[in-house]
Amino acid sequence: MLRFHLTGEDLHRLRLADRLDPMWEIAFTLHLLQNREPDPVFAAWRQEVCAALESAELTRAVRELARLYPPSEPFPDFLVPPGTAGDLDTGIDRVLATPPATIAAELARLAAGRRPLPSWAGILAGGDAAGLQRFGRLLRAYHTIAVAPYASRAATAFEADRAQRAEAMLSGGVRGLLGSFPAQLMCWRDDILSTPCPVDADIRADGRSIVLAPSFFCGPHPFAVVRPGLPIVLTYPVARPADWLTRGRVALDASTIPLSRLVGSARAAALDAIGSGVNTSRLAAIIGVSMATASRHASVLREAGLVSSERRGQSMVHVRTRLGTALLNGRVPRI
Repeated sequence: MLRFHLTGEDLHRLRLADRLDPMWEIAFTLHLLQNREPDPVFAAWRQEVCAALESAELTRAVRELARLYPPSEPFPDFLVPPGTAGDLDTGIDRVLATPPATIAAELARLAAGRRPLPSWAGILAGGDAAGLQRFGRLLRAYHTIAVAPYASRAATAFEADRAQRAEAMLSGGVRGLLGSFPAQLMCWRDDILSTPCPVDADIRADGRSIVLAPSFFCGPHPFAVVRPGLPIVLTYPVARPADWLTRGRVALDASTIPLSRLVGSARAAALDAIGSGVNTSRLAAIIGVSMATASRHASVLREAGLVSSERRGQSMVHVRTRLGTALLNGRVPRI
């Protein structure tokens, strides 16, 4: 159990994260892939992602990557740098900019727990520029498969949770916010915020701000990162319906979203799947079509201004535009 002893000044410095952090979502999805008894809520997601990794010939590389993210013990802090919420590029850049001495020290602590490290861990610790760039490309490729295709659903759950917390704070202040969480996540009593954790510890903010960070892929219990001189980050899982993965797709198959009447359910499904970034092969896998068909869908959507595309390495990555998101949700954006 972690117990955060919070003073009145600490409460004034407490805030809610305003966006999902892609580096944390990478970490938590890797935890989900490693769990021997996976959460049923993510069973279909796990099956889908494993198939996509196999198709992209990334299974072995991601298995090595996952060694840096043990689900049952602390993983290296440099993998989740502060201040990267909502921006994958910034997050990866900050990971790669970590001083080699810091990487070496944190990997040594991980290895001390008898955790096998990736075969290329020494390259990271040595600060090899080419090795770090390969690591960055692996993080990006993994995010493209395991996180990006589900971004719209994750964002919806995130915004719903944030609205709930904002309402609690509006009616009861910070104490109302802290009291709005289910008891199995957090318990606020006598100026102490308690949360389940394998480690038993008492923590004081000592002038640091505290960030409550909702996460879509976080496991059943909150996850805390306490670093000297930096904000304390306490991530927690948002509510996710058991059918979160299929719910949107059923609607698309039934042609019930407004956009399907304009472009057809197939391209509406493609636009929904593209989200904040997906390559052509991943798009094809999600909507169940050939690479050629997926490419044609993306091309038509791009010509209509609903998606933008750019080449990253050997892949063409598609991102839904503001106009595309607005039309998908059945509203006209302001110009």
